[in-house]
This record gives sequence, C-alpha cells and structure tokens, in this order.
Amino acid sequence: MIETFGTLPDGQSVERLTLTGGGLTARILTYGAVLQDLRLEGHDAPLVLGFDEFAPYLTHSPFFGATAGRCANRIRDGHLELDGTTYQLDRNFIDKHTLHGGRESMGKRLWRVEASGPDRATLAITLPDGDMGFPGTLDARLTFALLDGGVLDIVMEAETDAPTLCNLAHHSYFTLDTGDTISDHRLWIDSEGYLPVDDELIPTGEVRPVAGTPFDFRAPAPVSQVHPVDHNFCLSDQRRSLCKVATLSSPASGVSMDCLTTEPGLQLYDSARMAIDLPGLDGQRLGNFAGLAMEPQVWPDANHHAHFPQAILRPGETYRQHTQFVFSKDAR
Repeated sequence: MIETFGTLPDGQSVERLTLTGGGLTARILTYGAVLQDLRLEGHDAPLVLGFDEFAPYLTHSPFFGATAGRCANRIRDGHLELDGTTYQLDRNFIDKHTLHGGRESMGKRLWRVEASGPDRATLAITLPDGDMGFPGTLDARLTFALLDGGVLDIVMEAETDAPTLCNLAHHSYFTLDTGDTISDHRLWIDSEGYLPVDDELIPTGEVRPVAGTPFDFRAPAPVSQVHPVDHNFCLSDQRRSLCKVATLSSPASGVSMDCLTTEPGLQLYDSARMAIDLPGLDGQRLGNFAGLAMEPQVWPDANHHAHFPQAILRPGETYRQHTQFVFSKDAR
C-alpha cells in the first residue's frame, strides 16, 4: 500500500509504503528512505523510534530510520583528498566536521519509488556531482524486503561516474520493549576491537582491543555497561559475505534482534544526547537512551586513516551492502 504521508516545504508529496511479510509490518517513507515504523507479530509495540506524523521529521529527527549517506558517520574537518585533488565537504557537525553526508544528505531528501510489492520495495536517488562537496554523480538504490522468519532485509547499491566516497548506513534506533530506555537491553557484538574518539567524536586512528573495557560485548551484557557510546566496533578489515555480528535482546519483552551484515564496522549510538520534547510512535518517550542505533558501515573517517577499511567508490564499480535485522519473540 502506498499513501501520502506529508508534504515538503517545496510542495512535493512524501509517500509512505506499507510492507507486510515474515511476521513483520514495515512502513517506509520516500523522504530519506526512512523506516518510519516496524512491528513484529505478537508484540504490539513499535521496534524502532519514530514519529506518527511527518512534520517532526523535518525539525526534530536525529536520523530516525533514515539512510545515512553518501558517506555515513563523521569526516574530520570536512576534508577529503582523493587522487591528488582536495575537496571541502559540507561541515554540518558542530560547524567543523561532516556528518552523514552533510546537512542536505540523502537521509533528508526525497527518493523515488522504483518498484514495490506487498513485502518489498526499491527506492532510488541521484546525488549530483559536487553535492555537499563530494565529487561524482552517485546513483543509489535501496531495497527493503520482509522475509520469512522475521527478517528485515536491506540491500544498498550505488554507482558513480567519478571517484568518490560511498558509505551508506541504515539509522534506525531500536527498542525492543515499552520501557523508557534501552539501558537494560542485553547486547552481544562479535568484535575484538573498537575505535577510540576525541572530544569531537572523531576517531583517533587507534584500534583498541575491547578486552578489559566497557566496550567488551563478546559475552552478552546490559547496554548500560557502555553508556554513553557513539563508537565504531571493528568487525573485520574488509567487506565480507553476510554474517551474524550482533544480538540485541530485551529481558522484559522476550523480543530479540540479530544483526547480520557484510560491512566491516558497526557504529553503536545509545541516544545519550537525544532529548526530544515530543512523543514518538504510540507515545514513545524520546529522551536520552530511548533507543539504540546499530549501524553497519565502513569505519568512520577512513579517508584519513590508511589502515582502516576504505569507502572509495570508482567508476565501473558497484557499491553493495547487505544487512539483515532478524526479530523473534520467546513464548512467555
């Protein structure tokens, strides 16, 4: 089902697509390719943070359910040097660094519907050469599909006509029960290392072992163990075949979520700096620690650290990320 959900300031209509399958119901917006709502059969509450109406997405959304890109996460000083040419990118994070592709990134623009069906939809967007300072025209596609077994399947693809950066990330804030915070949710991450950051949340370049730190989730532990967190967990040194990298679960509801991805990094953000004086879906509290963003992606600021997995995309190549979030509920 496709319906009108809202209107942009320039008068363009924002559509909402409702998908059903595999025990899930998802609602997708053409604005930002946003996952606006997600429900699991047998669990009435929303599994993600969001708004019931469109207007707050323009004024108050910290990338709720959006697709971050063309380069997710932070780039120090908005500085990019590629093949001997220097580019100044839009500096939208504390007016100093680039975050999620700039202030008018693909997560804040209207996408077009290329295909849709009862349990899947493909959205697409074209970012022109020079957009937010990035070189190259980028054509991106995103397919959401609901598969058997409670699987939210996300495939992201992109091509460029000039060398550029491409690092896309799904940016839902997950919450698996009706509590005010995700602090008591339990988390497992298959990661031996993480990236320390400076006071402005830019990676220092060090890859530090998680052992003996609050970042060690190799055995399941409460999310509160690492409050506050906005860091990359190092899953691998390159993109690989789809594999399970993390599990989030709620002891209160019995709902759990496995994360599978091809990506080498998982950015974890516990909404420690989020305090929105508006209700979310079904009246959700949108204060600090209300949801957990788990964002598979290439490691942040990689263009400044040669030993990181890189996010460079060249003509003739196809960027492809495959990520799944798999939901289940125990029989309590």
